[in-house]
Amino acid sequence: MTSNPAPIPAVTLDSSGGRRLFAQAEELRAAGPAVQVRLPDDVMAWSVVRGDVAKRLLTHPHVSKDARRTWPSHTPGSIPWLYAWVDVVSMFTSDGDDHKRLRQLVSRAFTPGRVEAMRPVLKAIVTDLLDGLAGQDRSVPLDLRAHFSYRVPTRLICDLFGVPADQRPEMLRVIDSVLTTDVTAQEAEATKRDLGQAMQMLVDVKRTAPGEDMTSLLLAAHEEDGDRLSHTELISTLILMIGAGSETAVALINAAVRELLTHPDQLATVLADPARWRDVIEEALRLHPPIMHLPLRYATTDIDLGEGVTIREGDAILIGFGAHGRDPGIHDDPAAFRIDRADKDHMAFGHGVHYCLGAPLARLEAEVALPALFDRFPQIALAANSEDLKPQRSFIGNDVAALPVVLEATP
Repeated sequence: MTSNPAPIPAVTLDSSGGRRLFAQAEELRAAGPAVQVRLPDDVMAWSVVRGDVAKRLLTHPHVSKDARRTWPSHTPGSIPWLYAWVDVVSMFTSDGDDHKRLRQLVSRAFTPGRVEAMRPVLKAIVTDLLDGLAGQDRSVPLDLRAHFSYRVPTRLICDLFGVPADQRPEMLRVIDSVLTTDVTAQEAEATKRDLGQAMQMLVDVKRTAPGEDMTSLLLAAHEEDGDRLSHTELISTLILMIGAGSETAVALINAAVRELLTHPDQLATVLADPARWRDVIEEALRLHPPIMHLPLRYATTDIDLGEGVTIREGDAILIGFGAHGRDPGIHDDPAAFRIDRADKDHMAFGHGVHYCLGAPLARLEAEVALPALFDRFPQIALAANSEDLKPQRSFIGNDVAALPVVLEATP
């Protein structure tokens, strides 16, 4: 058995977000194939930000997603901020047959045909939102995140899961709070409580008034056969799908807009050739991955990574999905936004069997929203320096807190 060298004091993972996310990833990458980091409430994990090491562990037979069976030092429910990432019981936190069973229950809603069938629905949502923006004073700054990029995916996912209009504000508020890692213990406990209550309220409504939405279909599967989908799995799956189905696309749209507005030559290129929107989307995902570090995985045996580093059985692992796209060993000039870049390789949607089921939908949302926005408001401009935008305070999510723009900039 390989012995680790004398322990190095753990690095505290920074929750200030923005540029600091990537600066710290560079420091961790230089320090070794895996580095012990301290998360809130003194949770210890091995941070992995090198792409080759991450891919090895994401397909490793002795790395698990199931904390209940493979993270012996954790007591479920004891760390409130980890609840939605670790303590839920969904395909996100399951291995093997359980993962397959739970993934199959929702995968039918995300087949290529069904995703493409959402295009006209998305176009209608985008058109409605742009109509609303058109009624604003176009010379006065407004928050495009709040008025547009946030509303596109959240409205679609709430429609898909049949969330009643009166429940949406609270549902989205509590989903948003899950990504914030710079919180007090009391705030984390409140989020944990409110998250369960919001999903239970949705289930209660669908039990009395079912529809053709995904929540009703999942509830029917639960009531037909609790072994196929338990109540805990039902609530956990709703947390996963409504959360993941909105947050990723919000950040993607925001990233693409601000990069295009600061690179007018590349904006002109894509406006002249609409087929290039997919290049914009992939480059935005590479440079500004919506998720940076995703809690958690666990070693089920000792794993020797070389360079004197061994992850021990039972240790937690934190994969830095967002670091791969900016790895200078993979990409030339990785901090530059270039839609002509030949290699836009990234892990924004994961890797391996847990690859994000909703990736095609997130791409479609950006593919519909972005050209429509620039077509409707060709003179749109940032109302603040891109470098000064306030970041989301999180080591998990990577987004801006607001995106101030002027819809019709004065020449």
